[in-house]
Amino acid sequence: MFSGRKPFKTSGLGMHWDTEDPFIFASHHEDDYPHGNRQQAPPLNEISGRNLGRDYTQRLGFRMYHGKVVPGFPMHAHWGYETVTLAEKGYVDHFDTEGIQGRFGFGDVQWVSASSKYEHCEMYPLVNQEDRNPNDITQIMVNLPLEMKNSPNSVSTVWSGDVPVISEDGWDVKVVCGRFGGREAESPSSTSYARIANGVRILRIRMDPGARMDVDPAADGARRNLYFVSGDKAKVCDTEVDFYTRMKFSDLGGFTIENGDTESVFWLLEGRPIGQKMASYGPVYLGDLKDVRRALDEIRRNEFLEWPWDIIDKAQPLGTGRFIRYADGTESRPSDAP
Repeated sequence: MFSGRKPFKTSGLGMHWDTEDPFIFASHHEDDYPHGNRQQAPPLNEISGRNLGRDYTQRLGFRMYHGKVVPGFPMHAHWGYETVTLAEKGYVDHFDTEGIQGRFGFGDVQWVSASSKYEHCEMYPLVNQEDRNPNDITQIMVNLPLEMKNSPNSVSTVWSGDVPVISEDGWDVKVVCGRFGGREAESPSSTSYARIANGVRILRIRMDPGARMDVDPAADGARRNLYFVSGDKAKVCDTEVDFYTRMKFSDLGGFTIENGDTESVFWLLEGRPIGQKMASYGPVYLGDLKDVRRALDEIRRNEFLEWPWDIIDKAQPLGTGRFIRYADGTESRPSDAP
């Protein structure tokens, strides 16, 4: 373990996190939504006066994001990367241009490998009509090497009961990707860089007040970032840090987290960099600016023409359970449904 030196640099943390190759973006959405109406939307008096369509100001405990009825993200494009979404609390309703639809939440993990042009909507339905609807949703985007871009897209849901969890006295860790505590997980997609062989590790760490835990070394050549997203204070490598802090590590050895007096949540992102020169703008991440411009033009021309659903902010009907249904009718539901 470390002795007297601080093996990381700190910076502030907000809803959107700075990341390093192979990660290109991460966001953490935590909102305390009110009870839902028949449209699974907030009461009208709680959304009046908002900048609907682009509401990122948390007022009355929540944001609408790009939603105008149901909160969330109506039809939008991805191209050239993979997204992994853990809905720790709340539901996400999903529809896409592959003809896939579903609802996941409460510990489920969705993997979307959007290697080629891809569009979907992600709405946050307020399914509880009697009480509040808290959400805690984290989305992490993993880049794809150039040789994997413009391959077939894929969408998978890993139900909460199939996500590896390691629990010890005072803490638990969800292994979204990588190895930890004798458990392991990887992307279900064949087109993915989120592999143990690439040193990719995505962990959600929850700690009780006063708990202490050790994190084992990262893979050789990996880049490591620890995000303190909820809590108050903790010690990492004997250095006190406040919540809403990003720790960018310069050392890949094992380290210790000692939590403070409040329950805390950390995310650990590790992976060997892809190290290829690429270009990006908005929802597109491809080889060079010429490819990016061509892709953006194609999205603008065809996004509404290719959308197979009746509305761009579609949500599942009230009372729907968790499921994923593919274009051929194949369906999967969790064993602990709804």
